[in-house]
Amino acid sequence: MAITAQMVKELREKTGAGMMDCKKALQETNGDMDQAIDFLREKGIAKAAKKADRIAAEGTTYILAEDNEAVILEVNSETDFVAKNEGFQVLVKEIAEHLLKNKPASVEEANAQTMVNGETVETRINNAIAKIGEKLSLRRFEVKTKTDSDAFGAYLHMGGRIGVLTVLEGTTDEAAAKDVSMHIAALNPKYVSRDEVSQEEVEHERQILTQQALNEGKPENIVAKMVEGRLSKYFEDVCVLDQPFVKNPDQKVRQFVESKGGTIREFTRYEVGEGIEKREDNFAEEVMNQVNKK
Repeated sequence: MAITAQMVKELREKTGAGMMDCKKALQETNGDMDQAIDFLREKGIAKAAKKADRIAAEGTTYILAEDNEAVILEVNSETDFVAKNEGFQVLVKEIAEHLLKNKPASVEEANAQTMVNGETVETRINNAIAKIGEKLSLRRFEVKTKTDSDAFGAYLHMGGRIGVLTVLEGTTDEAAAKDVSMHIAALNPKYVSRDEVSQEEVEHERQILTQQALNEGKPENIVAKMVEGRLSKYFEDVCVLDQPFVKNPDQKVRQFVESKGGTIREFTRYEVGEGIEKREDNFAEEVMNQVNKK
């Protein structure tokens, strides 16, 4: 298939590899993005398969905790200007309160529910759209529960650009739980522990690392041992308990949590707009669009 400049650009953003290397990888894999990432990694050109979807839509994440229940949500807007708008922030808080009280199973169910003011969530959002002048939407949310013996760690980074809600079991130390959430915001792990990583993902990574070692010219009789060592580094990248704690790199997150008498049960990390394609407006155009709306 024809390899376009946009495909090369996307692969560069995901791997950090050079333009010609990306073009060759796409040609070798007939334009398959995931296979091209693997190809570059096997050649030792890409450090990791960071399938970092471009941050696209604007908006905010928000966390509301009351007693043993908490909700984390993301509400999107078209521009960052609106995300800082007081009316938008009031809307987000109202939606959070509704979600925590009613615990809908999905965004669709939430939009159809009636709020305390008598409007459905969807109508409340539509009224805000009419007033603010931008498309707004509730994108996602999760409601979490705990016991009196546990702690919520709520952390919003850069005014809600990233939101993390962590549940620590066995300790009521909210400061420690918040520290764990700050760590998760910074390092973006995918899992709590190695147990959560599927065998399929582990095997896929093992194959990539094996081919990488062979391409480096390492003797076959030591490749397997090397791969297991590198696999441990992979777990450190994706599992929060295996990561060096950001506030004390000499200590693993597991050790920090254990020192507080707790364990990490689960966490949710939202980054505004992750996975949504952004229109190709530049900043100057975005400013002018806002000015022209006034």
